[in-house]
Amino acid sequence: MSRLDMNKPFLPVRIAVLTVSDTRTPQTDRSGDILAERIASAGHVVAARAIVADDAPRIAAALSAWIADEQVDVIISSGGTGVTGRDVTPEAFDQVIEKRIEGFGELFRMLSYQKIGTSTIQSRAMAGVANGTYLFALPGSSGAVKDGWDDILVWQLDSRHVPCNFVELMPRLREHLAPGGHEGHGH
Repeated sequence: MSRLDMNKPFLPVRIAVLTVSDTRTPQTDRSGDILAERIASAGHVVAARAIVADDAPRIAAALSAWIADEQVDVIISSGGTGVTGRDVTPEAFDQVIEKRIEGFGELFRMLSYQKIGTSTIQSRAMAGVANGTYLFALPGSSGAVKDGWDDILVWQLDSRHVPCNFVELMPRLREHLAPGGHEGHGH
């Protein structure tokens, strides 16, 4: 299913980890810890890490700061993707993303269905792109974070993954912003 071409170089990406929670602290942020450990183990860089309350303007502000930061290639959030009144991560993502990556949420729920059955329908996991930065919103449970990383992101953020991966597209994500629309070609 997922294959690596070991003749291609591994290109580490810089990933920011955002935990969305009213209750978690740096000491109790298990999902953030799991993501940070897996990111580093895969050879990537944890570029930044933060915890933000379940508040759409605050989440959007944190995302915007990282989107503008040239040292952040990818943002992965955990939490706030359910359907309760406090779950506003997808709404915050909608404020900042330029393009949705519909298949991410669809694939996450398909894989999750195999483990938790129809309960996966309550997840609004999603992804998008903004200013050349990938954004992925995962549910806040440690199981969901493991599934999102182990089953999808570890592969799509590996430049050796074939037939295609998100990393190889990074130089072209900002084409529409460059004069003539050709930024990133030839890299």
